[in-house]
Amino acid sequence: MFLKYVKKYWYLCVLTALMVIAETIVDLVQPAMMADIVDKGVLAQNFPIIWKLGIRMIIVVIFGGVTGIFGSIFGNMAGQNVGFDLRRDLFARTMHLSFDQANAFTSGSLVNRLSDDVTKVQDSVKVAFRGISRYAFMLFGGIFMLYRQAPTFSLIALCALPVLVFFGVFFLGRSSKMFGAVQKDLDGVSNTMQEDVRASRVIKTYVRESYESNRFERFNEALFGSSLRVQRFLAFLLPCMNIVLNLCVAGIILVGGFNVHSGGSVTPGQVMAGITYFAIILTGASILGNLSQTIIRARASWKRIREVLESEPSIKDGEMTQEPSLSGDLEFRNVSFRYPDSNADAVSDISFHVKKGETLAIIGPTGCGKSTLASLIPRFYEASNGDVLLDGVNVSDYKLKDLRSRIAFCFQKSELFSRSIRENISWGNEDASSGDIETAAQTAQAHDFIAAFPDGYNTAVTEEGHSLSGGQKQRIAIARALLKGGEILVMDDSTSALDLKTEAALYSALKAEKPDLTKIIIAQRIASVKDADIIAVMDGGRIAACGTHDELLSSCALYKEIYDSQMRGGVSLG
Repeated sequence: MFLKYVKKYWYLCVLTALMVIAETIVDLVQPAMMADIVDKGVLAQNFPIIWKLGIRMIIVVIFGGVTGIFGSIFGNMAGQNVGFDLRRDLFARTMHLSFDQANAFTSGSLVNRLSDDVTKVQDSVKVAFRGISRYAFMLFGGIFMLYRQAPTFSLIALCALPVLVFFGVFFLGRSSKMFGAVQKDLDGVSNTMQEDVRASRVIKTYVRESYESNRFERFNEALFGSSLRVQRFLAFLLPCMNIVLNLCVAGIILVGGFNVHSGGSVTPGQVMAGITYFAIILTGASILGNLSQTIIRARASWKRIREVLESEPSIKDGEMTQEPSLSGDLEFRNVSFRYPDSNADAVSDISFHVKKGETLAIIGPTGCGKSTLASLIPRFYEASNGDVLLDGVNVSDYKLKDLRSRIAFCFQKSELFSRSIRENISWGNEDASSGDIETAAQTAQAHDFIAAFPDGYNTAVTEEGHSLSGGQKQRIAIARALLKGGEILVMDDSTSALDLKTEAALYSALKAEKPDLTKIIIAQRIASVKDADIIAVMDGGRIAACGTHDELLSSCALYKEIYDSQMRGGVSLG
């Protein structure tokens, strides 16, 4: 799969390799040229030869520098393009993960994979074509040039090569799993940090700074420990390689010096060139060891990226080919749902029928399955048993885009974006006019407080909407849902922060201005649901009773108990 991303930019990889080869050839011919200057010019005291070879060497060095610059440019372009495509595809896949899949990965881990892991893989492309190819060519090219200077010298290098390969395979192979552990510990740090940043106000309110600092410290220590273990292990690699190579340099000096002293065929220039070539071989081997660590890290990161890319969304498009024309008729037939890794149904044997324009209210104790039930309508989760029907068609038959574009969903926690109020409201309908935006805000009872801001609808919303109250955020989110359009509006306890007067005005406006809109209202307060056409009382994942407000007061003990407790003390269901 990874090659798919690299093949797209094969021309940049080829250009990088060509520039690297040219640059390395320049590095390899320089010692030979220097040997000629010493043997033919300096020792022979032939200054014209020194001048001629010196100018030639300067030209070669400049050429090597130019090819090195272009090699870096092409290598960076290849890496950046691969990183761009990989990050785009990974983000797209993340957006299509089902809720349970996203929860399994955790948000911190997904963020790390999108940022840190992609960066490591991106860097590895540049390292592979710019670094490893250069220094591998330098290593073996150095051995070849060493052979040309004196075959005896190359034998010393060839004897050292198997030892160097053994060190590389042993150390880098063992470190691969270690780098995977480092990335896992990094996920723990990221998850904890994100949680604590989001919950900073709660932490301060409960004076739990020390507790959370200690908790973060545990994750940080785990990351420190795993990082230190892998670095300690790899700390032996380069010294071991350097010992072998420096012993070889000493061998060349001894063999070459003895040969020159005894009047052999080796010249002083060749000895000097041999030492230089071994320095090149030493440099190539050492840097290859370092760069290989980058590749090993990238390999661990690629495995994590591939886990997401190969995760097929558990909720897929239906087979309906034509865009449906919906009216908003919704029916549940004996629907049950169980969360993954759970032994019990969250909702069980749910049945009801809501016609176009009707309002269904769902009320019940905390944890009885109200939000879970609502999540089955737009297929955030797939029903385990039974059928969820929209206009008589099972929701699993619709294309997800077609289905969800017809359902406006308001969550209890209002997620706003760091942009203007206008942009937040029009987020689901970018073609909406200013008049449409204001109309939606008026229906949601948000227009008055928005207009009171100095910048009105252009007021910037800070991160997670911290500059707004809970009720203001909920009304902006409701306005966004109304402007999006659709045949069904689902409000999952999305008026919990509103006072009773504002909430009543909101529901009155919805009834008057959206008579054809099918409304599913999940609430904690009897006052929020008493005017609904149908009220479903849930308990223990089942519907205990259905009816109007008056019918339930006389027939459902749980509903009457909730009503009495709220009327006496203003107690909500929590």
